[in-house]
Amino acid sequence: MTHISEILGRARSRKGELPYEGALLPFEAHALLLEAPGARLVDVRTRAELDWVGRIPGCVHIEWKSYPGMVDNPDFLSQLKQQVDRESLLMFICRSGQRSHAAAALAAASGFTSCYNVLEGFEGDRNAHSHRGKVNGWRFSGLPWEQG
Repeated sequence: MTHISEILGRARSRKGELPYEGALLPFEAHALLLEAPGARLVDVRTRAELDWVGRIPGCVHIEWKSYPGMVDNPDFLSQLKQQVDRESLLMFICRSGQRSHAAAALAAASGFTSCYNVLEGFEGDRNAHSHRGKVNGWRFSGLPWEQG
């Protein structure tokens, strides 16, 4: 439990003005998945991203926006309520941390009590050549993922 508390403490120290509990690095989110009872990772990427880029085993998948067109998912909140407990430790991830930020903010504003964003996302930041997956992120960190 101490390790869990340490991770959550670091995440809360990154909170700043965030409207949710805090921000996690990918390796911290993975550790919480392994150690924190009931912790859930919510992947908000599109189905196309999951199929073409890769997916994280065991995630809850709820699209924040849909491909093509990146249209908002009007049922996001109701789908979240159906798939996770309001009291669970929820970690939101997307490609780079932007959509997951918005999803974590909405969940927190809607009464989910322990929401965190996964910084860097699945693919990470862009490098000098505007390529993702070369600098940081879930996949770059060697954490579990599978293709298609």
